[in-house]
Amino acid sequence: MKKLTIYTDGGCRPNPGPGGWGAIILRPGQAPEEISGAEEQATNNRMELRAAIEALNKLAEPAEIDLYTDSEYLRKGVEEWMASWKRRGWRTASGSAVKNEELWRELDEAIARHRIRWHWVKGHAGDRWNERVDQLASEAIPGFDGLIEDPDAVHIILGVAYSGTRKRGAWAALLRYQEHERDLKGVEKDSSPNRLHILGAIGALEALKRPLHLHVYTASDYLKEGATTWVRGWKARGWRTREGKPVSHRDAWQHLDELLSKLKVEWHVLKSEDKMEDLEGVKRMAKAALVEPE
Repeated sequence: MKKLTIYTDGGCRPNPGPGGWGAIILRPGQAPEEISGAEEQATNNRMELRAAIEALNKLAEPAEIDLYTDSEYLRKGVEEWMASWKRRGWRTASGSAVKNEELWRELDEAIARHRIRWHWVKGHAGDRWNERVDQLASEAIPGFDGLIEDPDAVHIILGVAYSGTRKRGAWAALLRYQEHERDLKGVEKDSSPNRLHILGAIGALEALKRPLHLHVYTASDYLKEGATTWVRGWKARGWRTREGKPVSHRDAWQHLDELLSKLKVEWHVLKSEDKMEDLEGVKRMAKAALVEPE
């Protein structure tokens, strides 16, 4: 068998939403082969699976492969979960259907033709080929210029503006429910961009008159990860970080956590390249609030 190396990556913006995948095939003595593709509606996990499937199917002959991915879902699925799923007729231990079953089946067929060693690599940590394949996947994602299709939900778009010289910032929010819209904004002295993102979410959630399903759109990974992942650990440790330090902006996080406990929220992180018109409008609103007389 010929020996080669493959790097794969996939993602969506937002998740779920338009997705892209990328892969690089490295053959000794040959130029890297780059492939990529997109889907209009996907998830991060589906794009990770699709990247591996397409890379393996691109090979004309069986090969001995070192495959690198920054997706634990993909690596653990292959090495730890898939054998049990197959024995149970593609069912989980609880008896429910395996998510993305059709893609796992495709991947299983592709794997059978090769001898593969699976490797996890930390994303965005300076690995040359991981960085490149992440770029391929990101560039493949169709431009996102609208909201998730969910007419019965409230859509909240958040933005902030900050002046480092004045240590003053502003947040703005657009709430949209069917044909109804509402603009909100706020200003705070001695603030920071991270704190402003939290305050914007608080201001928007406090304005809700009833607990409808929510989609929150933000440019802040800090806000999304804090609200969905980190806050559980902070609370368990008495509002301390893993290093034992007090959590920054504890008062704001506690307030936001209390509001979120009563709501069902889907978070979507938007990047600058998405060029979402509503997001740009909210950012302009925050900038206008920032320059208003104190």
